[in-house]
Amino acid sequence: MSERKTHAAQIDPTRRAPLSGDQGWPPGVTRPGARAAHTVVALVAGAGYLLAGALNAAGAYGPQPEVEGNVYGDNADGLAGAFGRLADHVSYFTEWSNAVVALAFGLLALRPGLVTQARRVLLLSSLLMITVTAIVYRVLLAPTQVVEGWSVLTNPWQHVLVPVLAVGVWLVWGPRDWVTLRLVPWALVIPTLWIAWALIRGLIVGSYPYGFIDARTYGYAAVFTTIGAILAFALVLAILFWAIDALLRRRQGAGATP
Repeated sequence: MSERKTHAAQIDPTRRAPLSGDQGWPPGVTRPGARAAHTVVALVAGAGYLLAGALNAAGAYGPQPEVEGNVYGDNADGLAGAFGRLADHVSYFTEWSNAVVALAFGLLALRPGLVTQARRVLLLSSLLMITVTAIVYRVLLAPTQVVEGWSVLTNPWQHVLVPVLAVGVWLVWGPRDWVTLRLVPWALVIPTLWIAWALIRGLIVGSYPYGFIDARTYGYAAVFTTIGAILAFALVLAILFWAIDALLRRRQGAGATP
């Protein structure tokens, strides 16, 4: 390698350590089956997203129980309400998080040796978003939600199975050395875009994906207080994922420290 190429490799901001083959792990620390594991996560998350979307568009979930405030669900039955139900579907944070997981792990499966800052941010975003989805659902939504019909399948699929699978596969197969503190703020970009989308769409259509973001009922001050608390929690989660990655990297002999 020429002197110029060597210097370029040292300052390349998209790579922090050379990776080994298809596993996306530093030299000497390979995990057989990483590509297959990442593929499973991508397929399960993607299939859940598409299934829930198809069921929503078809009206298979049936009429939503009446709830206080202005939340999604006030769509016409049958074909007339298909577009509205589908638009609501793609506006839930649950669906955004499952889609980001499918994309992040799908890219790992397709190009496991390619390391870029965008892919590292996407992976961290997917981990914290799907974890927030699981926790917020369990704490804020599940206690008041009636689960019946197709929801018996899709609710645990998207709120329990995908979070456990995504975080579990990352813990076992990595890739390691992808999470750094300087990427943490960037990992909040997609969640922030969802907040903007939910509030702007809510202002237009008069309804919101969740009661805790219902600005028409509770006012923007209360909504932003709740959102701020959730974002702060997400920030703590992102830092926790960095700490876990650093700990596992040291234990697995990866060597480099952020």
